[in-house]
Amino acid sequence: MKITAIKGHLMQAGAPGHTGWSATGKSALATGRNWFFVTIETDNGLVGSGEGSGWPRVVAAAVEDLSRLLIGETVRDVERIGQKIRVALMGHGQTGVVGMGALAAIDMALWDLNAQALGVPVSTLLGGTTRASVPYYVHAASVETARAAVADGVRALKVGGTKDIVERAYAIRAAVGPEIDMMVDLHGPPWLTTGDAVAIGRELEPLHLLFLEEAVAPDDIAGWKRVRDKVALPLAGGERLATLAEMRPFLENGLFDVVQPDTGRFGGLTQMKKLAAMAEACGIMVAPHSGSLGPVAEFAATHFLSAIPNGLILERLEPDWAGRAMTINTALVAKDGLIDVPQGTGLGVMLDLDFVASHPSEKNIAIATGGWNAGTEDQTVLTQARRPRAPQFLTRKTPTP
Repeated sequence: MKITAIKGHLMQAGAPGHTGWSATGKSALATGRNWFFVTIETDNGLVGSGEGSGWPRVVAAAVEDLSRLLIGETVRDVERIGQKIRVALMGHGQTGVVGMGALAAIDMALWDLNAQALGVPVSTLLGGTTRASVPYYVHAASVETARAAVADGVRALKVGGTKDIVERAYAIRAAVGPEIDMMVDLHGPPWLTTGDAVAIGRELEPLHLLFLEEAVAPDDIAGWKRVRDKVALPLAGGERLATLAEMRPFLENGLFDVVQPDTGRFGGLTQMKKLAAMAEACGIMVAPHSGSLGPVAEFAATHFLSAIPNGLILERLEPDWAGRAMTINTALVAKDGLIDVPQGTGLGVMLDLDFVASHPSEKNIAIATGGWNAGTEDQTVLTQARRPRAPQFLTRKTPTP
């Protein structure tokens, strides 16, 4: 089975109904949301689908360039094709999530094709399923949205943003009780200083979080070590990293308890399978990031999590933009906090390319608002010490036993 064409399909995705990216459940980031899909056509008529992220508009240009090198390649040679793409990217330097997002889209479509050719689900090629369904969590910015999610059967919630984060986390824990897993995501903008991250982390310890995510910036290794030493919570991160080499110091130094590769920008299922093995050797769990991804990558993440022994949980935006369901021919089955692993051949999903084409990309960039200290938002600094500092810690309430 040979590759005859690689086509990119870029679309403007609508804003999700609710996110944990901010204290309000809304974010300017959602206004610049693009999804980028790839279809690979073959000489036997099969078509594979993939998805790439890491700045989808730029990834689309990368895939267009790379496609010229791949026509005529044998679909089953997934590893060799991945190595060829990595070599082709060398001339552009360390391309990060853009280059690895392009590889992810192509790699995902190749796995889809190979599984289709054998008449089996992708999870079978990944080694078979260790679980028939995958747990997931949703975002909750307020007590109201948390209660609504739990009423729908969700068993895990993530609270995000830094504004009033301690107060909101305690209020949500009191509202949903101890039987619901909770996570807190402290990513910026702006990033916290290490001192502030440690102080907030310590305040959150009594909540017994499933994990504390991105307490400091991913390139601040020294900061991660300080948070690791000072905060008694499981730490999670990795969504902004693109390669095994970038993940390695976090794994080797025990800085992650949970690693969060993004299914659309971490080089595809091939590299994610390698990362899962590295993490397993270090006693680290895997919880793929999926906050801005479209539906094809979610199918791939579900197959992946079902096939690895150290899979923890999958991120999910629920409710999402209504157009998400119209982008594909079938939806994942989610109930009571679990997603059923698709049983169809390949990834088990096909794109509605007419619907994708009817939503052309308009913009793929935005700056989140509301995270900076009062009166300083126009400075748009990347890292900022929180001021006034005391209110960050004095407003929490003791969780309900």
